[in-house]
Amino acid sequence: MSLNVIPAIDLRGGKVVRLKQGDYAQQTTYEADPREVAQRYAAAGAQWLHLVDLDGARSGSLDNLAVIESIAADGMRIQAGGGVRNEDDLARLFSAGVSRVVLGSVAIRDPELVADWLTRYGAEQLTIALDTRQVDGRWALPSAGWTEMETRTLDELAPWYAGKGARHLLCTDIDRDGMLAGFNLDLYRHLAETVPHLAVQASGGVRSLDDIRAAREAGAQGVILGRALLEARFTIEEALAC
Repeated sequence: MSLNVIPAIDLRGGKVVRLKQGDYAQQTTYEADPREVAQRYAAAGAQWLHLVDLDGARSGSLDNLAVIESIAADGMRIQAGGGVRNEDDLARLFSAGVSRVVLGSVAIRDPELVADWLTRYGAEQLTIALDTRQVDGRWALPSAGWTEMETRTLDELAPWYAGKGARHLLCTDIDRDGMLAGFNLDLYRHLAETVPHLAVQASGGVRSLDDIRAAREAGAQGVILGRALLEARFTIEEALAC
């Protein structure tokens, strides 16, 4: 099975940052310019780039849209999200050059609205992001930049979206995000069994090339690579060769 290796850039205040376990108080800021980082990934052969507007994820507005638009202008295919709450936000991201919009909080809070978007825009234009953490033995779904807990669970919503025609599912184990602890392979095996028709993107904790290979073996069809690339634990060329 082929694997889509997708480098990621998290944006806050127009800068490249990483958070630990989604905690805005535990931020690492990198000196690199976001557009230059994206250009480097593209030059190395990456076909897609994953952009997260961390400010927008919490505020509900597209705070880093200008940065996203500047990166998209270079021609790389971009999957971007953070702060998408309504159809106007969708239109603004598509107008900025984004190829696929990531829907997080709105996908959890208003599934019927997102199902309508899937019908009208098409499954290839949207990625459903159900970022999760285990709470009392269930895969809970925090929202609003992982700051608020929702009542719906991953095991409720993932199959529901599969039934509504979704194609792309991004799933992050929040407790591993930014921790360099390796992917939660049990989570991706579980998704491969319960929603086999979804192309699952694994995210959160990758630290080595072996983690990438293991995610593919666990059934993931894509991997999101953030901190490990920024800290040169391996190169994007090496990851693409996995």
